[in-house]
Amino acid sequence: MQRVLILGAAGRDFHNFNVVFRNHPEFHVVAFTATQIPDIAGRHYPPELAGEGYPLGIPILEENRMEEIIRDEHIDVVVFSYSDVTHATVMHLAARAVAAGADFWLLGAERTQLAAKVPVVSVCAVRTGCGKSPVSRRFASELRRLGWNPVVVRHPMPYGDLTAQKAERFATIVDLERYECTIEEREEYEPHIMEGTTVYAGVDYEDILRQAENEGDVILWDGGNNDTSFYKPDLDIVVVDPHRPGHELGYWPGEVNFRSAHVLIINKVDTANPESIAAVKHNIAQFNPTAQVIETACTVTVEDPDLIKGKRVLVVEDGPTLTHGEMPYGAGVVAANRFGAAKMVDPRPFAVGSIQKTFEKFTHLGKVLPAMGYSEIQRHELETSIARTPCDVVLVATPIDLARAIRLDKPSVRVRYEVEEIGRPAITALLNRFTKEYKPAEELARR
Repeated sequence: MQRVLILGAAGRDFHNFNVVFRNHPEFHVVAFTATQIPDIAGRHYPPELAGEGYPLGIPILEENRMEEIIRDEHIDVVVFSYSDVTHATVMHLAARAVAAGADFWLLGAERTQLAAKVPVVSVCAVRTGCGKSPVSRRFASELRRLGWNPVVVRHPMPYGDLTAQKAERFATIVDLERYECTIEEREEYEPHIMEGTTVYAGVDYEDILRQAENEGDVILWDGGNNDTSFYKPDLDIVVVDPHRPGHELGYWPGEVNFRSAHVLIINKVDTANPESIAAVKHNIAQFNPTAQVIETACTVTVEDPDLIKGKRVLVVEDGPTLTHGEMPYGAGVVAANRFGAAKMVDPRPFAVGSIQKTFEKFTHLGKVLPAMGYSEIQRHELETSIARTPCDVVLVATPIDLARAIRLDKPSVRVRYEVEEIGRPAITALLNRFTKEYKPAEELARR
C-alpha cells in the first residue's frame, strides 16, 4: 500500500481523492494540505465522506509542512491537486517532494472525469478573471432558448461543514442563506439563479452528477480557478484573456485547457490592445490549431452613469480575479474611467484585518478593493474597510449585489458585464450544431 499526501485547496483535492483514491486498496491517503484559501488547514475531511478506510477522517495540514509530513508519515507519493498556479510553482513543489524522498504525481484530466448520462458542455478558462462566468451564463441562456433544460454544476468551493456540503442544490436566493454561502460562492451561484438556472455544487461530484442529470437534460459545467472539468465534456469551451497574453501557456492546468479545448473564446477584445490579441491568436495557431475561435467583447454597463460622473468612487472588484488571478483591475475600473469618475479613492490606507493583509500579500493591487468574504469575520472586515474609505459612491463590480452579503453605509452603483460576439452570432451557431447532434430528433420535432 502506497502512502499518499494530496496537495490541495479544498476543491480539486477532494475530488481527486473521491474518484481515484477512496476505497482503493493500493493507496492510503495520510493527509491533505491546504493553501490559497484561508482557515482550511487544521480541519479534517470527515469520515462520512472519506469512507470505511478512514474512521477518523483525513487531516488537512499546512502546505508549508510538506517535507516534515513526508518524513514523519513515510509518504510514498505526493499528488498535486489544485489550480491557477504557474508552472514554476508546480515544479518547485515537485522538487521539494522529490528531494524529501517521495514521488510527485499530476493526475490526468480524463482519469478524474466522470461520465454523465446526458450531454455535458464545459466552460473553463486559462486563468481566473478571464470572464468565464458571463460566458457560462450566456451558454445557459442560449441552451434554454434552444429548448434544453440546462442544470449548472459549479466547480467546488466547500469552505464550511463538508458533510453538510456533500451535494448542494441552489434554486433560489434563500438557498444561499440556507447553505451559509461565502461571498465567493454567491458570486458564482447568484447570477445563474437570478436567470432561472438551478446550480449544484459541493464535495462529492459523483453524487452531484446523479442528482443533476435527473433534473436537467444537459449539464453545463461551470469551471473555476482555471481547473479542468470534473465531467467528461461533449463540448469543451475555454475562455482566454488577451489582457494577459502568454498566460495560456504559463499556468497549471490552464495550459491543459488551452491545448485540449474544442472552442477557444478570446474575451475582452474590446478593451485589449491589438498586439496582445494577435499574440493569443498566434499561440492558438501553434498549439491548438483545430479549435474553433470565437471573439467576444465584455460589455460593461451601469444603470445610472450620472451617479458616477464627477464623483469620488471606491471600486470594489471580484476578489479571486484580483488575488490569485493577478489582475490589477476589473470591470469596476473600466466603468469608473468610462463613465467619468472624478477620482478612484485608494482603499489601502483604510483597510483592516485580513483585507489589509490581502493588500500586503498581493502587491500588484492599487486603487481597487477586492471583495474578499471567505468567512463571517472577513465579511465584517470588508464592510469596515468600505465604511472607513472616504468616497461619494461605492462602485460594486462583483457578480452579485454586494448589499445582500454586507451592509454598505454609502450609495452604491452596480457594474454589470456581459459577453457579446464580435461579428456573427457564433455562440448561437455553435449551440445550434450541438443541439442537432445531441438532442433526440423527436424532441427537435416537438420544438
